[in-house]
Amino acid sequence: MENRINISKLEPDAYQAMFGLQSYLNSTEVDIILKELVNVRASQINGCAYCIQIHTEEARKLGEDENKIYALSAWKESPLFTDTEKIVLSVTEEITQISNKGLSNETYEKAISQLGDRNLAQWIMHIVTINAWNRMAISTKMKHI
Repeated sequence: MENRINISKLEPDAYQAMFGLQSYLNSTEVDIILKELVNVRASQINGCAYCIQIHTEEARKLGEDENKIYALSAWKESPLFTDTEKIVLSVTEEITQISNKGLSNETYEKAISQLGDRNLAQWIMHIVTINAWNRMAISTKMKHI
């Protein structure tokens, strides 16, 4: 296993800032189980095994159905997801893959219509944050044991 830097030890203030953002996100109106599904989906796209494991375990602990977790990578084809879950997952994929085309007008309009301005803003911040965590974990090759 390759040893890489430990940002939490080298730059604890940076980690504290991330935890501050995480604390804010925990106080928002976003659905806690859907939040974990978003975490897993963004982590799948980014290839972050560390975050996939952590957030899959958390989703199970919160009571998410195993079949839904298994179907997450193919959510567009699955009947297990609600309309709200589908729009949030669409936003997640488009923001996570921001270099492809960004958050499309079509997805944005559907999200505003279904979620409202404030809830969409909260989801965007959540998606941005899990992507930041993914990038830190992948860059430093964090391993979940």
